[in-house]
Amino acid sequence: MSEFIWPVRVYYEDTDSGGVVYYANYLKFMERARTELLRKYGFEQDQLIEEEGVIFAVRHVEADYLRPARFNNALAVSASITSHGKVSMTFAQEVRLAESGQVLCRGKIKIACLDATHFRPCPVPEKLIAALPVE
Repeated sequence: MSEFIWPVRVYYEDTDSGGVVYYANYLKFMERARTELLRKYGFEQDQLIEEEGVIFAVRHVEADYLRPARFNNALAVSASITSHGKVSMTFAQEVRLAESGQVLCRGKIKIACLDATHFRPCPVPEKLIAALPVE
């Protein structure tokens, strides 16, 4: 699969007192890209709760911050599924400057599938596994 890319613009509210993107906001940008990847393949998270009784929760994050993003930068946030297990999916993600492609941040995010009622691990829905490309 070619990686999924979601455009993000850095707003003033995303920056810290030094004028650069606050480190936790990279995780927010990555979350948006994962959500939009699911949406691209026809899966809305609210519908997955209603129809399948599942939610997704971040289980583990690795982030490597390489260079700062600044106010008004246009970013390209990638998301690709590198593996999946019975109850989890692992994503590789990057935040890049849209114009140059320079990588600003890399992340590896493991997402757990949980029963929406009891918040216990449960299998990722088969229809999701069948539809989503894995690198």
